[in-house]
Amino acid sequence: MPENLNLLRAFGGFFFIFWTAFNTALVDVVGSEQQIPLSVVKLWASAFGGEIKSIAAKYSGSQLLQKKYKEYEKDVAIEEIDGLQLVKKLAKNMEEMFHKKSEAVRRLVEAAEDAYLKHEFDADLQYEYFNAVLINERDEEGNYLELGKEFILVPNDHFNNLPVNISLSDVQVPTNMYNKDPAIVNGVYWSESLNKVFVDNFDRDPSLIWQYFGSAKGFFRQYPGIKWEPDENGVIAFDCRNRKWYIQAATSPKDVVILVDVSGSMKGLRLTIAKQTVSSILDTLGDDDFFNIIAYNEELHYVEPCLNGTLVQADRANKEHFREHLDKLFAKGIGMLDIALNEAFNMLSEFNHTGQGSICSQAIMLITDGAVDTYDTIFAKYNWPDRKVRIFTYLIGREAAFADNLKWMACANKGFFTQISTLADVQENVMEYLHVLSRPKVIDQEHDVVWTEAYIDSTLPQAQKLADDQGLVLMTTVAMPVFSKQNETRSKGILLGVVGTDVPVKELLKTIPKYKLGIHGYAFAITNNGYILTHPELRPLYEEGKKRRKPNYSSVDLSEVEWEDRDDVLRNAMVNRKTGKFSMEVKKTVDKGKRVLVMTNDYYYTDIKGTPFSLGVALSRGHGKYFFRGNVTVEEGLHDLEHPDVSLADEWSYCNTDLHPEHRQMTQLEAIKRYLTGKEPLLQCDKELIQEVLFDAVVSAPIEAYWTSLALNKSENSDKGVEVAFLGTRTGLSRINLFVGPEQLTNQDFLTAEDKENIFNADHFPLWYRRAAEQIPGSFVYSIPFSTETANKSNVVTASTAIQLLDDRKSPVVAAVGIQMKLEFFQRKFWTASRQCASLDGRCAISCDDEAINCYLIDNNGFILVSEDYRQTGYFFGEVEGAVMNKLLTMGSFKRFLVEFNLCSWWHSDLTAKAQRLKQTLEPCDTEYPAFVSERTIKETTGNIACDDCFKSFVIQQIPSSNLFMVVVDNECFCDSIPPITMAPIEIRYNESLKCERLKSQKIRRRPESCHGFHPEENARECGGVSGLSAKPPLVLLPLLLTIFSR
Repeated sequence: MPENLNLLRAFGGFFFIFWTAFNTALVDVVGSEQQIPLSVVKLWASAFGGEIKSIAAKYSGSQLLQKKYKEYEKDVAIEEIDGLQLVKKLAKNMEEMFHKKSEAVRRLVEAAEDAYLKHEFDADLQYEYFNAVLINERDEEGNYLELGKEFILVPNDHFNNLPVNISLSDVQVPTNMYNKDPAIVNGVYWSESLNKVFVDNFDRDPSLIWQYFGSAKGFFRQYPGIKWEPDENGVIAFDCRNRKWYIQAATSPKDVVILVDVSGSMKGLRLTIAKQTVSSILDTLGDDDFFNIIAYNEELHYVEPCLNGTLVQADRANKEHFREHLDKLFAKGIGMLDIALNEAFNMLSEFNHTGQGSICSQAIMLITDGAVDTYDTIFAKYNWPDRKVRIFTYLIGREAAFADNLKWMACANKGFFTQISTLADVQENVMEYLHVLSRPKVIDQEHDVVWTEAYIDSTLPQAQKLADDQGLVLMTTVAMPVFSKQNETRSKGILLGVVGTDVPVKELLKTIPKYKLGIHGYAFAITNNGYILTHPELRPLYEEGKKRRKPNYSSVDLSEVEWEDRDDVLRNAMVNRKTGKFSMEVKKTVDKGKRVLVMTNDYYYTDIKGTPFSLGVALSRGHGKYFFRGNVTVEEGLHDLEHPDVSLADEWSYCNTDLHPEHRQMTQLEAIKRYLTGKEPLLQCDKELIQEVLFDAVVSAPIEAYWTSLALNKSENSDKGVEVAFLGTRTGLSRINLFVGPEQLTNQDFLTAEDKENIFNADHFPLWYRRAAEQIPGSFVYSIPFSTETANKSNVVTASTAIQLLDDRKSPVVAAVGIQMKLEFFQRKFWTASRQCASLDGRCAISCDDEAINCYLIDNNGFILVSEDYRQTGYFFGEVEGAVMNKLLTMGSFKRFLVEFNLCSWWHSDLTAKAQRLKQTLEPCDTEYPAFVSERTIKETTGNIACDDCFKSFVIQQIPSSNLFMVVVDNECFCDSIPPITMAPIEIRYNESLKCERLKSQKIRRRPESCHGFHPEENARECGGVSGLSAKPPLVLLPLLLTIFSR
């Protein structure tokens, strides 16, 4: 038995060895069955690389242009850009521009105040004014309507070709107001005197656009005059008094606690009116204000429980968040106002002591259908005798039983009482509190200049009528309050309204010389709250084939676009108006967010004096820090600018053609020619930039003859694979040559105004230029243009390369050249190269035609340019070959970046702040957008991937002198268990405690420098249409109250 056992053990050991050997051999067979020979792939890559570079270099003329710049190398001076000096100079230019705008507004203020001083109110005044809605309207008999006389409107290019009247203003009156109300008619009458100043301002500064006066009575006088159109319901919702510029100019920053009665008596329509009243109050709060909302019955209910006991900044996101929570309020129980008042006073006091908030005005807004008491003891405890917290009371409903108590509370605390019976009454009654808060500023006669952050007001007619390719126009507004100067009304502090003018962000960009900032450099400005005034990233983003943008674009914090600055070092320094430098590695998305450029930026920043803004300049390390000056004669340069293929960046300011009307029709090229020949001595031009344009024109001129000779040689390009050659220089000069007729171009939009990313813009160089600059000198970058549609339907390939002056990293990139060719032509070259082999008998061991392998050509961001399945062109490689892409990431051949963090809740498709409230999910989250970049040092890689029951092999080989890689993948081993890798954005949701922390967290901000919260001469008896107090306070409090009202 033991012998048998030993025999069995021996046999078992032998069997185990045999089985292991067999199994190993089997694995080797499976694993090596599709081993792809690296040498063959290397041959294919080399053959294709040589062929395609030869075509790109030949048709672009890159070597000729490089040679021409080299010839001038000894005659140019290379300078390192001094970032601090540059940002200070730009800030000074902006300061002067802003000052001109504010002086125009100041002249309007003086004219308005003088006109009102001379005017005597006439309740019976009849005056036919130009009503913006009724102008040029006729009745059925052909007669002009009342207030609708003939008003000449002519399209004007300075106002986006909208029909306007540059001699007169016209007047818009909100739909819910009577056109011929005596207060409006009198206001319109005395404000007619502004017409002369509007015209005079425009003559002095022809770059001005819309100027206006928003009256405290509700009408809006706008210059130039324009026709307003009601919406489909015949309504114009616009009311100038709830616009950000009006509120900022009229009042000082404020901390506000809104108390909403949700007791049982508030059921039904009353609660609906109360919610609308809260919403309208929120409309009047701006980024310098802080607030919270408490609903009360026998208990307190914070509308956002997370923010118990504190206030938050009234930015758009926070206001919309609270609006959503208002819908959850319902009425029940008994109203215990004393508890709510105690909470509100304590909260305001404690918040004030933290040093956060406005540290200026404070107010409690009480929205209720009645109060059974006057709560004198509470006011005596917290608010008297100083009355630093104003009480505004809103009586909801038609009953007036408790009106006296609410009036008394408002009047005893320097506030205002109003009764709201219907939804139509809400807006007008809410506005009353603004006039009360403006009193101290009016009595002080302080005409503070205010500037808004960048915003879009899509309710204005000029915004609705604009057919701009970016949609609506981003702007900032400079505004100043207009006061009554009549001595007899001084203590009442009567605000007449606010005057303002808009400054498009594009106007700011004109003061920034893009040519001095380098290829990736840019300038940006932020407000005292850290919100962006201008930044190249403040533009539409792309998702699922659609543009998505921030609603109104207001309240976009710098930290959202410079998101790599995790500790807000740059943001906080700029908010605090410091001057200095900061550096960090950044990942900038380009090409509709599909690609990423990784670079190191140096940021320089300083404040813009006379404004709440700070300016920053970002310069990329390396070539972005250097500038060079060439020198040629004016005659040489002018001769070479005459070529028909030359164009200049339309959005760059070579010459200021806005200053004089006769120059506005000129292109920048025409302006330069007339300036240099002395035909237009009034033109103001950038001499330094023009000198460099002349130099680039001379150096690049020979390429035109080179391209022409190629086009004329019929044997060349016989299959018309190459369609366009182009070049661009650092000065915004472009040259284009077509090798086919314009009607034969595959991509008709390329290099046209419709193709924004591929032309010189005010804030960026063309995409093909930016990407070429980051390639190794002498190599080409190839790409397929992405469609904004879900399916990529591109049929062309773009190739470009950078031209450097010197052979080191400190050399400025002076130009970029490239070609666009048919995709089918490009792919045919690839398939031809992939059929080559090194065997003497011409029989190839492996070919891309084999079923056993798949061949791809991908770029450095992982997008497919060539695949055997044509439909995969333009797809991300990870979606098609997830297992291989995963392995490449693991091996370090590709890197994955997550870019652009945004609050999901802030994005939706509508742009307007109309009466109806948009329903949206306001759940805070970060959105991460993945992007992929190849590792430059990896030239070739082989790999095996362990799949379910086989090994999948692949080879990746760099294409020489390019950003491309050939990938050959085993097609017989399927790795279905490894999911595809996509570029879909990832939303990171937060739990309740994290959401709460995000809501509570407040970034550093700088308060406005002026505060007019109180004035000892203020007449507090103007508090809601009652001259005295009709409620009867306890007798013991009378001496105290007499003391209060004497203050």
